[in-house]
Amino acid sequence: MDFALTPEQFLSLPVKLLVFWTTNQHHQVSSESFCSSRRWRQENSIWSILENNGSWGISHTRVPTESRPGHVALIAGFYEDVSAVAKGWKENPVEFDSVFNESKYTWSWGSPDILPMFAKGATGDHVYTFCYAAESEDFGAEDAAKLDMWVFDHVKSFFNSSRSNQTLFSALNEEKVVLFLHLLGIDTNGHAHRPNSREYQENIKQVDEGVKEIASLIDSFYGNDGKTAFILTSDHGMTDWGSHGAGHPSETLTPLIVWGAGVNYPQKVTTQFFEDNFLKEWKLENLKRLDVNQADIAPLMASLIGVPFPLNSVGTLPLEYLNTSALFKAESMFTNAVQVLEQFKVKMSQKKETTLSILFTPFKPLSASEQINYLKKIRLYIEQQKYDEAVSLCKTLINLALEGLSYYHTYDRLFLGLSIAVSFVGWTTYVILVIIKAHTNLTKTVPANKKKSTVLFYGFASAGMIITFFLLIQTCPWTYYIYCLLPVPVWYAVVKEIPVIQDLATNVLSLHIGQSAGFLLVCILGIEILVFSFFYRSALTVGLLVFAGWPVITQLWIQAKTKALIWTLLCVLLAIFPLMPVVGREPNIPLVIAAGLLTILISFFLLTSLCKSENKYRDNENLKVYFYQMFSVALSTYVVGSTHNSLKIKQGLPVMNQIISWMTLVFSPVLLLLSPTFLFERLFSILLSLMSTYLLLSTGYEALFPLALFGLMFVWINMEQEALQHYGLSLKPKLAVFNFTCTMDITQFRQLHLDDVRRSFFFVFFIVTAFFGTGNIASINSFDPASVYCFLTVFSPFMMGGLLLLKVAIPFVLVSCAFEAVQVTTQLSSKSLFLIVLVISDIMALHFFFLVKDYGSWLDIGTSISHYVLVMSLTIFMMVMNGLAQLLTTRRLGLPRRNKHHSM
Repeated sequence: MDFALTPEQFLSLPVKLLVFWTTNQHHQVSSESFCSSRRWRQENSIWSILENNGSWGISHTRVPTESRPGHVALIAGFYEDVSAVAKGWKENPVEFDSVFNESKYTWSWGSPDILPMFAKGATGDHVYTFCYAAESEDFGAEDAAKLDMWVFDHVKSFFNSSRSNQTLFSALNEEKVVLFLHLLGIDTNGHAHRPNSREYQENIKQVDEGVKEIASLIDSFYGNDGKTAFILTSDHGMTDWGSHGAGHPSETLTPLIVWGAGVNYPQKVTTQFFEDNFLKEWKLENLKRLDVNQADIAPLMASLIGVPFPLNSVGTLPLEYLNTSALFKAESMFTNAVQVLEQFKVKMSQKKETTLSILFTPFKPLSASEQINYLKKIRLYIEQQKYDEAVSLCKTLINLALEGLSYYHTYDRLFLGLSIAVSFVGWTTYVILVIIKAHTNLTKTVPANKKKSTVLFYGFASAGMIITFFLLIQTCPWTYYIYCLLPVPVWYAVVKEIPVIQDLATNVLSLHIGQSAGFLLVCILGIEILVFSFFYRSALTVGLLVFAGWPVITQLWIQAKTKALIWTLLCVLLAIFPLMPVVGREPNIPLVIAAGLLTILISFFLLTSLCKSENKYRDNENLKVYFYQMFSVALSTYVVGSTHNSLKIKQGLPVMNQIISWMTLVFSPVLLLLSPTFLFERLFSILLSLMSTYLLLSTGYEALFPLALFGLMFVWINMEQEALQHYGLSLKPKLAVFNFTCTMDITQFRQLHLDDVRRSFFFVFFIVTAFFGTGNIASINSFDPASVYCFLTVFSPFMMGGLLLLKVAIPFVLVSCAFEAVQVTTQLSSKSLFLIVLVISDIMALHFFFLVKDYGSWLDIGTSISHYVLVMSLTIFMMVMNGLAQLLTTRRLGLPRRNKHHSM
């Protein structure tokens, strides 16, 4: 259904719309630039428009604050599903309607990442795109402002050529025409140089001048007919440290300036109140500010040129921007209300078809009779010329329809949430039972009762069939079957182990109640600290300081004073990192170079120790591998300094540096696999290999993090040996000659001890520390594109994202390899310890499942979802890392060697 105004209703409207889109606007820098001098302010075209010609306000965007979802909200009027990220924010998961599609003609200029998606989704051949090459989006370019100059130059050339092209000239003079200028230079300069840089501010001035020239050109082309409307806005903002994607106000608040035909002139006010300080910063206290949601801009554009609102738009037409009759405003709002109401009716119909009639609960505020009443009242108010009442009622109807959409969208949330929670509890219980039954001595082997097992099987099978039938008759999506049927086999497996549960309960009751309660309390407190650390990185500092006192609490320091002292010092050192600012906010290349030099210095010290040690199994020729790895670290250190110096003087990324970076990334693992598989020698080789890559991906203090983490992991392995001896679980092995490739007899694996729970908790805590030690990976704006500048500077979301994920994974690999060493040296099967880790991560996941939000600020919503996804992925990720750790510690590449001839 089209929701368009009748010809009589839009005769007074402009027939052309020119949209300027800066793909990022940093409000703080803008205010500094605009207010820096009175004379500049007077000459500035945007300020002149604000004060004399148009209306302005702040557009409130949503998470994720990325280019594609921002443009979809602005031009199509809805907030796109995050599944688009799987296509790099470039392709359309589902084609959609937009203002461009509804227009007679749309011509657009700008980025190849944005423009094609609106042309591809359009019906017919009336949306034209003119894009520069993707390679032009280079963060290391001499001046990214050239992207905006390219747009302005091509628009000028386009209009000049139209004078000699009658077909084009006629098309440009049609009604309902949109001209879209996508200006990416400010965003690129913001990423490359930060918003407070000279380059960024110069780019803003160039864009301001370009807007002035293009607006003048358009008016001149159309003979100053006064039938062109102009919109200047942005898809997202940017933080002070040059990133966007999350929900910080500097990312979600963007300017909106509208002027021209059909638009209100500036409205003078004496007082107005907003929670932010923009009015004072921008010296606009006396000009009325009209804030909107980002999706509201799509119906505003549609209304200005008199085309139907985009089909799935959820925006509300901001009437205060329009300089039209009261009748027009009322009719426009009525059209807007009907359009949103139709979406509600479709959603209600879909849900009603997939729900049993006796179970269906409609959205009562908008029953069929209520809908009719609202529409009749609005139409009556318009006929009676009570336009304000009609508009007010339209807004009420739109709000109710949006609430209804949300209601039906989350209709099955409670039902599905309970199913998932029951599955979580059942699965965690089953894993605990497997641990107790197979890896401890707490229970006796109980013979299975076949008769009871058969009854249980048929009982749960019947329950599964009833659930399946219930879902079938409601034609539910296939995902519902997974959510609802999963608890059946999980709880069947749990109930089968009732004899084990009874035996366990008997043993637990025989223990000292105080000790059991104390152990349970410590476990709960430990998991809560882990959960808390996802919100406050400083919780990791508290945990590490508690770890520092572990040798004292357990009396381990008595038998290993030196190791205990080093452990304490390294825990305190590592505890400093979570207190530091998130990586990327303040680049510090000298610190990266210092980390590289420190790595080489430590390597020389360890290599000297290896040469002096007496190990009859060691081949001194293998020491050459370490020299090659040290050379690779030195080369990486040089490349980092050289690359950032080159970018600083705007000479781009040197080709040789780029080649060396990619070769280091590829060949570092190969050198690692050439080293001996003795425990400390292989771990030392792993550190050198990973550091050579990590340095290339570092921009500041985080380059020191793997060194501190590896030092603590090294001491942890030693301390676990002391703990093993302290509890009398095993003799202390000689770690100096321990070889990862020596296959341990399965009969030598011991049963789990209570201290192994602590051992597994240490591993999970160190994993979380590896994740959050230098930033919050649950937040997109923790990542800085400058981290990948040694590898590439041309924008490539998948390539850059892959390199950033590699950077995150490297500390994880260090911890996983150390845990692998702990497992084999403490004579535990990897399965038993991993099952404990699985229980801990599942309990954390259940926490975050109940903390997921779809209300409140977009920062809270985005953070809660990303935390849950992160913890859910943690278990799978740890399984992958466990396999990778086994590969890195046990595998060795053999190279042919020359035979040595000895003289007799």
